[in-house]
Amino acid sequence: MMPQPPASVPPDPDAEVPSPQTRQRKPLGAAALAAVLAGLSMLGPFSIDAYLPAFPNIQQSLGASPVEVQQSLTAYLLAFAGMVLWHGALSDAFGRRNVILVSLVTFCIGTIGCASAHSVHYLWFFRVVQGVSAGAGVVVGRAIIRDLYADAAAARLLSLVTMIFSIAPAVAPVLGGLIVKYSDWRSIFLFLVGYTVLLFAVCYRRLPETLPPHKRQPFNPVFLWRNYRDILSSPLFHLKTGVVALNFCGLFVYITAAPVALPGQLHLGPDEFAWLFVPAVSGIFLGALAANRIAGKWSFARQIRFGFGFLLSAATVNVGYHLFFPPAVPWSTLPIFFYTFGMSVVAPGATLLALDLFPHIRGTVASCQSFAVTVLAAIIAGVIAPALSDSFLWLACAQLFFTVTALGLWLTSRVVRRMLTPQ
Repeated sequence: MMPQPPASVPPDPDAEVPSPQTRQRKPLGAAALAAVLAGLSMLGPFSIDAYLPAFPNIQQSLGASPVEVQQSLTAYLLAFAGMVLWHGALSDAFGRRNVILVSLVTFCIGTIGCASAHSVHYLWFFRVVQGVSAGAGVVVGRAIIRDLYADAAAARLLSLVTMIFSIAPAVAPVLGGLIVKYSDWRSIFLFLVGYTVLLFAVCYRRLPETLPPHKRQPFNPVFLWRNYRDILSSPLFHLKTGVVALNFCGLFVYITAAPVALPGQLHLGPDEFAWLFVPAVSGIFLGALAANRIAGKWSFARQIRFGFGFLLSAATVNVGYHLFFPPAVPWSTLPIFFYTFGMSVVAPGATLLALDLFPHIRGTVASCQSFAVTVLAAIIAGVIAPALSDSFLWLACAQLFFTVTALGLWLTSRVVRRMLTPQ
């Protein structure tokens, strides 16, 4: 049975009168809106996971070293992290829809450049162009959800977006491996071009503007400085954002190590990456489904405790297995299913709790959240995963470390919250 669409918040009596253009745009229902926002969020996984199986082909085609090709991922992630800090502020000032449309055009240009790159240095440059634009969908999408929905309804819609979005990390590497097997690596980026054009057409025709002009914030240095200062000086923001970021790092260390670890440790070919990605994405999907069903029935605190039970159990079993047995399928990848299940249960509540710390600038808060996640992901892709990718035991230990640290941040945030709440 499909999840029931969440009920929306009653219309704001102070909202602007829609323009004729807005009135002509048929409003999206909750399920359709979730599909569009999930589609926008998929740009990131497609940009990362789809071309991982093509690394050897890119090396050969461009005459590059393995490290140089790996740096194309690092360049993308650093650009993503740098720009994701601004997508939310831009959407707070100029509107959600406008930022998404401009970002899609920019991403399309960068993707065409990647497909036509004749050297690894050109590939780096156009991966940066992709990176500065790919994050708008996930950042602005969170703000759109919070513009339209509140509390349990927002949590249900966010988990529904996650369920649909979870298809991408499973499909992307498998699709990339098949494309490389039967065509070449450039076709992966051409596929992304077609996907982006389709997204632009849908968003241009159907995506609503959820932030009316009278609620927009000025885009000037003084105002921006005050907003970022307030957010980044908030202990609760860092603690709650760190919960989501570190749990994600426990998965991402496996994703970025896959091009080396799967062939080297598990002896899998480019078209067999599904051994890792299908369990990971199945857990994400089912965890998001569980979060959708318990939203409004459990408190966020109870939901997060439940999710951490799966996270810690999976990470501990993963380390225990590799202490005594050599890497093998499916045992080396099966714990990832339970890990991502817990991750998806924790994420909606922790994300919304951080957004609600500053309700008047949710777009900027969403940017700061994504910035934290992406900076850590870039460090993992550029430093940690290459150092650990020759050992599944070390990858499992890293996952357990990230999870324990995330739990520590969550427990600390509870204490800080109680200290800051007036008696």
